Amino acid sequence: MADIAGIRGIAPVVEGAAAGIRWLADWDQWFAGLTFARGIDPDELAARLGALPGVRPGPLAAPAAWSMVGETVDGDGVARVGRWGGWSFAVEHGLPAGAERLAEVSRGGVEAVHLDPQPDHPPKQFAYARDGELVCCFGLGEEVWRGGHRPDFLLPELIAAGILTPEGACARPADEADGDRDRCTLAVLERRFGLSLPRHLIADAPLPAYVTCTS
Repeated sequence: MADIAGIRGIAPVVEGAAAGIRWLADWDQWFAGLTFARGIDPDELAARLGALPGVRPGPLAAPAAWSMVGETVDGDGVARVGRWGGWSFAVEHGLPAGAERLAEVSRGGVEAVHLDPQPDHPPKQFAYARDGELVCCFGLGEEVWRGGHRPDFLLPELIAAGILTPEGACARPADEADGDRDRCTLAVLERRFGLSLPRHLIADAPLPAYVTCTS
């Protein structure tokens, strides 16, 4: 699959428009997990997320994908995939396979980023993996607690953005609004990894879809 504009039945999109990802902090409809991968195409990303062989429901917009999630067995989700800004991406409806399979997604020198909105169990989660290894992860607003093989991988950027102190303590105001806090961290991720994804691709655009299994 060359790009989403080349798929029959999908309207072409222009990659020159500014998008980024910090707008996610202000979007009250962010319920789907997002997995980005650099170094593989969208079909391979779906495969590494556990796409079931031969199950291709066709291009789906978000409402149809959510409806299909309700028809799958427990543990299955629906991933809509495409490419934007040099990254393949998957919009994961239902259980986000990227949360469990990120190291697998990143094998063979691939970079992978996972963003999980956790609407029922905040905070939102970020994770970055490379070459088969989880490098760094933390919750947005909980950057003081970082995991992964290199938990301080983004520490210089978090300090420069005024999110953490040089000692690794929280540098944000205690009464800061959640949206402002999340936007600041998303801006760091946007700049560091060059992530960008227009809202209409998540919310409206029919994209190639796969049923994925996390088990």
